[in-house]
Amino acid sequence: MKRLKTFSIGGIELEEKKYTADKPIKTASIPERVILPLSQSFGTPSVPIVKRGDHVKTGQLIAKGEDFISSNLHASVTGVVEKMDEWVDSSGYNKKAIIIKSEPDEWDENIIQPHSVITDISLSKKEIIERIKDKGIVGMGGAGFPTHVKLTLPPNKVAEYLIINGVECEPFLTSDHRLMLEKGDEILIGTQILMKALDVQKAIIGIEANKPDAIEHLEKLSANYKGIVIQPLKIKYPQGAEKQLIKALINREVPSGKLPIEVGCIVQNVGSAFAVYEAVQLNKPLIERIITISGEQFPNGGNFLVRIGTTIQTLINECGGLSDVAAKIINGGPMMGKALVSADVPITKGTSGILVLSDAESHRVPVYNCIRCGKCIAVCCMGLEPVLLEKTVENENWEMAERELIRNCIECGSCQYTCPAGRPLLDMIRLGKYVINQKNKQKGN
Repeated sequence: MKRLKTFSIGGIELEEKKYTADKPIKTASIPERVILPLSQSFGTPSVPIVKRGDHVKTGQLIAKGEDFISSNLHASVTGVVEKMDEWVDSSGYNKKAIIIKSEPDEWDENIIQPHSVITDISLSKKEIIERIKDKGIVGMGGAGFPTHVKLTLPPNKVAEYLIINGVECEPFLTSDHRLMLEKGDEILIGTQILMKALDVQKAIIGIEANKPDAIEHLEKLSANYKGIVIQPLKIKYPQGAEKQLIKALINREVPSGKLPIEVGCIVQNVGSAFAVYEAVQLNKPLIERIITISGEQFPNGGNFLVRIGTTIQTLINECGGLSDVAAKIINGGPMMGKALVSADVPITKGTSGILVLSDAESHRVPVYNCIRCGKCIAVCCMGLEPVLLEKTVENENWEMAERELIRNCIECGSCQYTCPAGRPLLDMIRLGKYVINQKNKQKGN
């Protein structure tokens, strides 16, 4: 194996708890109805082009992303538009959604049903970006940034590297791991498509060393794909964060407040590369994705190919339901995920995993006074002082919080995880970022 790389500032070691890593991807049942929020990506919500009572096919466009930073939305099932309504999403707030009552599957006739992997990339750079936009492809690592926006480089900016994120450093989550094992060629072709769209000759797929089978598998396959390198990484959280991954792979630091293109990089998740393959080669919109559902007290978890809009409760029921000890459901992993107010929340394009925790696992530790140990500073991968940021938020000193670069925080949770006094560091920093962002919006910044 090649020399393992990693980032240099901060980071922590976590128990991996990858209980579902050896469980192949299963196709989840089509639900009785799907709830499709109009806001499925970073940016402006899409605008419906269907109405109540309309009959739609699987893969049919039902809402258009009319702004540049927005994404199209497609029907994930065949059926009748039951209603346009508000539905609680993973944020806990009601959001506008299209609700479709399912019927037997009938796919849009433009979607190709292949008998084998399609290797020839026939579309031009411009056509690739337009196809990705049309099919509603967004970042699959959680941020949900529209992929066509990332591929549309600012004037005078040139990409040297395409970085594909196969790190999956959160405990429990294994959907990307299984995807790399089961859809390796499709990921590599998707990577080549992205390379063509960006005019880059070099792509690096970063994978942590706790996935040796995925590393070995993709290394063998990549011999047939020019310009793609597989780079094993040390096991270190939060290595899957964009800036930390860039530092680990090519030793470049993205300046504060800037994007990866400032150092010649574009970063995409392995799930996004697979979705790009399906969009460009099969004309298939982003209507389903692979999700891990797991937990120490959730023995029937696994990795599932799930239609977008399926409720979390539906997927939990398919896995045998919740046990008596289940106390909390997390959207995402235990570090960066957020607790859900309801299991009726729909799965979206950005849902990577569902974690079921017992009361003992989810119980908060008592909060004590800061003991000035400095552990939160030592583990911060952004070089911030979390304890200072906590105090600025408590004192509502927003100007100081901005000066101390609170908005640089990537909300990885390492500070709060490592704090021996149980201080709610991440909670306070998140609150501070929200308040500052709202104030800046009011100022027009």
